[in-house]
Amino acid sequence: MPDKTLVILNPNADVGHAWRRIADLRPLAEELADGRLDWAGTVYPTHATRLAMQAAEQGYRRVIAVGGDGTVHEVANGLLHLPPEARPVLGVVPLGSGNDFAHAIGLPADPHKALEIALTAPPRPVDVMRAEDEHGRVEFVDNTLGIGFDAIVTIRSHQLPVVRGFAMYLTAVLQTIAFDLHAPHFRLEIDGQPRERDLLMLVIGNGPREGGGFLTTPAARPDDGQLNYLAVGRVPRLGMLGLVTKVMHGTHGSHPAVEMGEFHTLTLDADRSLQIHMDGEIFADFDTHVHHLKVEVVPQALRVAAPPPDGASPE
Repeated sequence: MPDKTLVILNPNADVGHAWRRIADLRPLAEELADGRLDWAGTVYPTHATRLAMQAAEQGYRRVIAVGGDGTVHEVANGLLHLPPEARPVLGVVPLGSGNDFAHAIGLPADPHKALEIALTAPPRPVDVMRAEDEHGRVEFVDNTLGIGFDAIVTIRSHQLPVVRGFAMYLTAVLQTIAFDLHAPHFRLEIDGQPRERDLLMLVIGNGPREGGGFLTTPAARPDDGQLNYLAVGRVPRLGMLGLVTKVMHGTHGSHPAVEMGEFHTLTLDADRSLQIHMDGEIFADFDTHVHHLKVEVVPQALRVAAPPPDGASPE
């Protein structure tokens, strides 16, 4: 039986603007797949996770997430809850507001070109991170995990349906600087090394950017077997405006409040409830009581249809 592909699409991606673009992609998808293609749309949160798990059980060899980073996150979690030998190849067609994982794996912004790669490119392995809180909730993260400032930015961005793309995240950043600049006390253990610090923000990156253009962990690569982190200490409001500008260009590493590095395993405990996002999806909001988190890299956990890394040859 020829290999078959399941396309999982989120018609509400990019604040509902993805639907028209999906219709434009269908003829090309059918042509490239030569009829070996099925479509499934998401209708509720986490639906893409369930569809991805079912796809493997139904014998699909490739699953393509069409939407934003949230759609990719859900599909990836569905695949990652399966045994490694049972996981289909993951393809991505970026139609969201940020499209940061697509950027991390080198996909073009043009959805037609990305679709061709998703359907035809040989897979290459990429890492993910595994996160677990004190309540036993486990989530896999393909791009970035943010705690504190940038998680609050994410929460606020979800409340801005009129603004799209990078402007949406920038508007949420300005709101967060004005109203939510708090620095909980953290006890951290990074690859076995303990430390304590008040932090406005802690970002863990498997990829270099989040929010459609904020280069929070510019040295991060999704296939290097490690994770990167950005820790930001106390900064006054006006200073935070300047720091955000530096983050947009990836030049914040020299700022005195910034610490950056790499790790394989990180655990943290905070003196107050934390706001946390994972790939732009809210894991802990203002009403969720999460004080503890363990994050570790899972090397080569996914096979992704993507261009080869710079300087490498396709498999």
